[in-house]
Amino acid sequence: MNDRERIAKTIERVREYLTLIRSIEKDCLERFESDPLYRGAFLHYLYLIADSCVALAQMMIRFKDLGIPQSYQEAVEMLGDRGLLPSNFAYEFSRIAGLRNLLAHGYEKVKKDLVCEEILPRLVEVEIFLRELEKHL
Repeated sequence: MNDRERIAKTIERVREYLTLIRSIEKDCLERFESDPLYRGAFLHYLYLIADSCVALAQMMIRFKDLGIPQSYQEAVEMLGDRGLLPSNFAYEFSRIAGLRNLLAHGYEKVKKDLVCEEILPRLVEVEIFLRELEKHL
């Protein structure tokens, strides 16, 4: 599998994760604290989305030979600096690296308000990210 195919396959997987999240987002505020299986599934798919977006940024950087980022956040920002993403969007979206780290290392600290009221509505940004990357394949 070449780089282009690997990137396209990862984009497809992220869309599957988004579909899964959307299928369980109803009653998020109520279910997040009361149902440990719901909470676990929700956080798992959020992590997969965030981690895959960071991986996609790194793959695109290698694919386009743009250099070597020093951090996950810089990988996303670099796409904006090099014109693969709108720069303002890239700097905002680069916060997904912090979400990835929080979910990887501090998932037990994640509160329902953060997930259900702040992160969930912003998942549309992931779709924007994916569409922008597809333009450059």
